[in-house]
Amino acid sequence: MRILLVEDDAEAAAYAAKGLREAGHVVDHALDGESGLNMAGAGDYDAYVIDRMLPKMDGLSLLSSRRDEGDLTPALFLSALGEVDDRVSGLQAGGDDYLVKPYAFQELLARVEALGRRRAPTAVTTRYTVGDLELDVITRTIRRASKKIDLQPREFRLLEYLMRNAGQVVTRTMLLENVWEYHFDPQTNVIDVHISRLRSKIDKGFEKPLLKTVRGAGYTISDDQ
Repeated sequence: MRILLVEDDAEAAAYAAKGLREAGHVVDHALDGESGLNMAGAGDYDAYVIDRMLPKMDGLSLLSSRRDEGDLTPALFLSALGEVDDRVSGLQAGGDDYLVKPYAFQELLARVEALGRRRAPTAVTTRYTVGDLELDVITRTIRRASKKIDLQPREFRLLEYLMRNAGQVVTRTMLLENVWEYHFDPQTNVIDVHISRLRSKIDKGFEKPLLKTVRGAGYTISDDQ
């Protein structure tokens, strides 16, 4: 399953995301409600896990907004607010389930996977294409114009994340959280180094560059000029 986790507590988010990934799921993380809303609108998720109390936009407003847009993705609210009225308000906002903090991870996993089973089965994307660049998740191979490209594991993960979000601007924070699983800025040039290496492997020697830097915003991969 591809899961969007919206949680402003970095430690709690790291704990949940790590466990979900170890269970075989893909997890994208947003630190605030506005970012979560944008990611939900741009992505194709199998489930949302949303904290109720979030900066910039609370979880109830986030999900209500998505429901108003016709988004039926199953959603589970996480909250320290556990009174009956709190749970009812979460369900009335469009939530499918409600889990009170603190929780046992096994219960979170079971509830999220149960939500996934409610959704109609969809084809799982295992191959991504941008222009003449192809990435196969199953075989872990990358080709451009039929030429095989060898990447280190972190470079592969970086490219996979960029290609899953092709055409979208991916910020440095998104890369730190979803590729390196950092929930803080290490104040190093780790992203710049890996982007430079990746660019030299997938763009050097080809007529059209695909990996682009968006000044002041982040990076994007696209076939546009």
